[in-house]
Amino acid sequence: MSLPLRALALPFAASVVALLAVGCAVGPNFKKPAPPDVTDYTAHPLSATVSSANVSGGEAQRFAAGSEIAGDWWTLFRSAALNELIEHSLASNADLKAAQAALSVARENVLAQRGAYFPSVTGDFSASRQRQSGQIAPTPDSNAFLYNLFTPEVSVSYVPDVFGLNRRNMESLQAQEQAVRYQMIATYTTLTANVVVAAIQEGSLQMQIDATRQLIDINANMLKVLQYQFSKGYASGLDVAAQESQVAQIAATLPPLLKQFAQQRDLLAVLTGRFPSQAGEEKFELASLNLPEELPVSVPSELVAQRPDVLQAEENLHAASAKIGIAIANRLPSITLTANAGSTALAMNQLFTAGTGFWGVGAAATAPLFQGGTLLHQERAAKAAYVQASEQYRSTVLTAFQNVADTLTALEQDAEALKAAAAAAAAAKVTLDLAQRQLQDGYAGYLALLSAEQAYQQDVINLVQAQANRYADTAALFQALGGGWWHRADLSKDKNE
Repeated sequence: MSLPLRALALPFAASVVALLAVGCAVGPNFKKPAPPDVTDYTAHPLSATVSSANVSGGEAQRFAAGSEIAGDWWTLFRSAALNELIEHSLASNADLKAAQAALSVARENVLAQRGAYFPSVTGDFSASRQRQSGQIAPTPDSNAFLYNLFTPEVSVSYVPDVFGLNRRNMESLQAQEQAVRYQMIATYTTLTANVVVAAIQEGSLQMQIDATRQLIDINANMLKVLQYQFSKGYASGLDVAAQESQVAQIAATLPPLLKQFAQQRDLLAVLTGRFPSQAGEEKFELASLNLPEELPVSVPSELVAQRPDVLQAEENLHAASAKIGIAIANRLPSITLTANAGSTALAMNQLFTAGTGFWGVGAAATAPLFQGGTLLHQERAAKAAYVQASEQYRSTVLTAFQNVADTLTALEQDAEALKAAAAAAAAAKVTLDLAQRQLQDGYAGYLALLSAEQAYQQDVINLVQAQANRYADTAALFQALGGGWWHRADLSKDKNE
């Protein structure tokens, strides 16, 4: 190092060390909110085991308190088709890719802010040819009025973080990065749950469509029988007209089911990153699913550490806390250290020779004296924003507990609903079979058959819907508890990695 640069570096470094030694970060230090002081999700204890009927989706389920949630919980349904849909969505979904890109933006903003901890160093080189007026003394010591001037120079500027402005800015950006990270994880958990539920609904609608078509065929055949009996004088025109109306009513329920089925297929295509016109011909069958029989239920104190939306709200609260420190620091003086060194010569080959060097060091302090109340109100606004973030965090936590409570209750009632629906469908089928035989044998009136057909139609649809509800609410429980993302290596990396 040349003498001018050594003379520049030593006092500059000494000033930096001295200022950093006395630096502090103004504003509150963030403290994580304590977990809610509750021990149960529901007001009344739920039964440890919920059972159902001997039908598809009617297996007994057991709530396992404190059990871990698998990162690939959807594999518990043991459906290769469902697993393939999930993997395709994770690789191709546009919303998830956008969330991942947003996380990259947030990370780069944090890395960019780190530059504030270091001095700013710039290099400059100027070259000029100029002629001096003869009315004033010439600038070069050669007394030449026409000369070239070459000046390379290095300038250093540094703003010591005396009151922690840079540290609070970094803290805020890091918290915002983590908030974006948890938002991405929330997108992931929502996507996986939506794919599972959409597939379940598609399978349910397909079964409802098949049941409706079967009922249409049954009623159409009955109409043919009545028309034949009418031609022979064994049935009245009123009976025929009533059956024609029944056929039309059942047929009218088919188009809405077909519409919903098409919409579910379109939804699955979009969730997996494809256009609706690119949806495959394969159809998802509800019968291919196995109902998970053991359902993990996290203890309430762990829920706030698992739910990505709660963690995102916590990081938003952290960022709001850091912004209070930023607002306070902006009202305090700032110090800037500057230094420069270089060489000036009349010819390139004379640069950095004896007598051509120059250097300088300096310090400046700036303090806001009057800003019309701007900085004061910015600080008050930051404090109000912290209160807002605190209440939003509490609202998010309450909603999380509500989601779990609602889902647990739904699963308990789903089992009872499925048991009742299975019993009703079985009884309605027996009643319908008896009514058809009695009508053909002449022992029953046609109104009894119409009533039996109507009951059977509704009970079959109710059974399918009850089965789908139990599958869908099982998936909803995994989502409500956080989705097990912390067991996936690609999502659970530490914030500092």
